[in-house]
Amino acid sequence: MGLFDKLKVGLQKTHGKLVHEIKRIVTGSPKLTGATLEELEAALLGADLGLSVTHQIIAAVKKAFETQGAGGVDVFAIARREVEESLSANSAALCRTTHPPTVLSIVGVNGTGKTTTSAKLAHLIQSRGQTALLGACDTFRAAAIEQLKLWGDRLKVPVVAAAYGADPAAVAHDALTAALARRTDYLLVDTAGRLHTKHNLMQELKKLHRVMDKKLPGAPHEVLLVLDGSTGMNALTQAREFHKAVNLTGLVITKLDGTSKGGMVVAIHQELGLPIKFIGVGEQPDDLQPFEPKQFAAALFDHDELNRHR
Repeated sequence: MGLFDKLKVGLQKTHGKLVHEIKRIVTGSPKLTGATLEELEAALLGADLGLSVTHQIIAAVKKAFETQGAGGVDVFAIARREVEESLSANSAALCRTTHPPTVLSIVGVNGTGKTTTSAKLAHLIQSRGQTALLGACDTFRAAAIEQLKLWGDRLKVPVVAAAYGADPAAVAHDALTAALARRTDYLLVDTAGRLHTKHNLMQELKKLHRVMDKKLPGAPHEVLLVLDGSTGMNALTQAREFHKAVNLTGLVITKLDGTSKGGMVVAIHQELGLPIKFIGVGEQPDDLQPFEPKQFAAALFDHDELNRHR
């Protein structure tokens, strides 16, 4: 299955709900009325696209009706175009430093899939012919170190770890020392899950970053926040608070295959201006994909394309 097909399958819940609602609204009211626009707005907000992009789509639909009339307006094409343009503002490419390693800090609240994401990202990096090393800096969660080691064994990615209860910053320091010695292309630091409301834990994360910066000035080069797509707009609060604390460089959205609220990707990007670097649409190692705005917008709104593949 190709990347676009995986994305379509992963976003089927969001896509199916959106397409059903928009078709019902458009076919039920050939004229553009205030009630029609309200229904269309509710359908877009129901997929968690957010107010800003929803209003952009509504304004574009109104303009198209005024210039073309009802017969020439494709609401799906308009929505797809507006979402794609909104998401294309920032580059989603991973940073790569001139002198290795490039250090990625993987952060987020509990249960978003940080450990799995760290391993899958390492796998993706190695599939591109580059080298990766994993740092097991979640020294608190039961089985977190074992989980990362299992992924490392499965994907043939080396893991630097310590005992449970060890200082995460010390583990990060050791992992960075190893990555420097081996001239590894990428070091991925799997940090402990922490609620954005817990000041002491956010301070601990800042300390971990300071220790790495002291060892290798500029590290971490990327701070990627992992968000659970099924939490919808609750993820926006998490993103906002983490960004205040540790200056995020990008987002990874996981579990999009289990939600009808996949539009939150658009809303979070629009509000914070942070690039979506990767999205997760399944359980397999290669189900974490680099984010492509055009493909994402098409997977949300391209009803004809989906119907041809059913």
